[in-house]
Amino acid sequence: MPCHTADSPSFTQAQHPVAKTRPYGLEAWQCCTASLYRAVRQGLCAICCLLALQTSPLYASSSLPTAVRLALDRAQVTPDAVSIWVQPVDAPAPSLIHNAGTPMNPASVMKLVTAFAAFEQLGPAHIWSTRFASTAAITNGTLTGDLYLIGSGDPVLDQDRVSRMLRRLRGLGIERIAGDIVLDASVLSLPPHNPDAFDGRGLRPYNSGPYGLLMHYNTQQLALFPARSANEAVTVIAEPALAGVVIDNRIVTSGAPCELWYRDLEARLEPGRRLVLSGSLPGSCGPRTWSAAPLPPAEYGTALVATLWSEAGGRIGGTVREGTAPAGQSTLISHESPPLADIVRDMNKWSSNVIARQLLAALGTYSGTPTSDAVAKGAEQVQRILAGAGVATEGLVIENGSGLSRIERIRAADLGQMLIATWYRPWMPEFISALPVAGLDGTARRRLGTSPARGQAHIKTGTINGVRAIAGYVLDRHGRRHAVVMMVNHTNAANTADAQDALLEWVWAGKP
Repeated sequence: MPCHTADSPSFTQAQHPVAKTRPYGLEAWQCCTASLYRAVRQGLCAICCLLALQTSPLYASSSLPTAVRLALDRAQVTPDAVSIWVQPVDAPAPSLIHNAGTPMNPASVMKLVTAFAAFEQLGPAHIWSTRFASTAAITNGTLTGDLYLIGSGDPVLDQDRVSRMLRRLRGLGIERIAGDIVLDASVLSLPPHNPDAFDGRGLRPYNSGPYGLLMHYNTQQLALFPARSANEAVTVIAEPALAGVVIDNRIVTSGAPCELWYRDLEARLEPGRRLVLSGSLPGSCGPRTWSAAPLPPAEYGTALVATLWSEAGGRIGGTVREGTAPAGQSTLISHESPPLADIVRDMNKWSSNVIARQLLAALGTYSGTPTSDAVAKGAEQVQRILAGAGVATEGLVIENGSGLSRIERIRAADLGQMLIATWYRPWMPEFISALPVAGLDGTARRRLGTSPARGQAHIKTGTINGVRAIAGYVLDRHGRRHAVVMMVNHTNAANTADAQDALLEWVWAGKP
């Protein structure tokens, strides 16, 4: 019987080392020693098997590379607070493991798990379609009933697309809606969401929850223009304008150096939908863009649609409100989202928590069973998808799929296995191209600096208080690609970027 390695054409997906790592190294050794024994008896040569073993380590090293260990020492982080997994994508076993079986908080690296499940379940070309529909007729420029905007769970339904749809309605001859504009978000059944739960800063956009008719990421951009002199008012322009939301601007220009320019800025919502902005912006920073999520998604949607319909020159006899579209309605206008591949790119390049939450909830609707909590059902679906791909899920905890969580957990070994499994998926190019490139773009654009490894690592970064993580792929200087995972859970985790960069450089140098 011939020996088959991971890159042999007869090595099937079921046999591929996705679910296991070291056992395959042992099996390879047993197979090749058996071949050598037969070779002696039969006068054949089995040197090829032994040579293959030299390029695929039988046992992974558990010793931290010196540069990584020294950087952790400088950060005052103990090795037990770190987990690492490194494996060449064409090897049957990891080349470096350290605490890889310990579940750890991955922060935003959890978005890789959400992306894997979404690609596996939906495919990179999947789209969402949002519709305007009605049961009423159009007579003399008036829609003689209600207009329904029916959501599909689209993660990236932005202001421009909603505005374009409304302008097209005007193009159909609708000048006035006799009834209401009803926003139907029933595609996602969700429990109440508390935006203050994570860090008490509920008006920050990253804390927005999923919604069946999420618009413009539930975010209002605030363009800030400092004055020429200190203590003078900063000019604020809100984009988009939200009907009924009053901006109370109290931000002043300061003479401080431009460092963490947003540090002193605060936003709070007072009765009457008054958004109070306070703090200071250093004049030396020049114009900046800040963001807020002043309203829950349902209220945000009604305020945005009211504004955009008015801007399109439309009139309305009733109000803009939440509701459910009746049976028998006919579609007037529909608009499709970008494909999932583009959406995942937006999510991972810039670590969008809102998109990740939305994708996890969307996965819950594809479970095949009714649910009152699409997020919880989505988490169950992710577990099944990973298990079906041969990735172990012991210790995996998914709260919202974004990593913006104190309880989400995954083992480095399982995350590494998932990255290896990804390498053999047909949508692998879309998955990798969605990752930030270290030193060049996205959240990793400032990593590796002048290092020769700059531009050679596609990595997702993750950072919350007490957590710093990276995961992705590194192309070494010999042209071999490796899956890399490193997670740090420690009070000093914020100081471990150098240690993570040292690991990337170690892999790039071809040390594994």
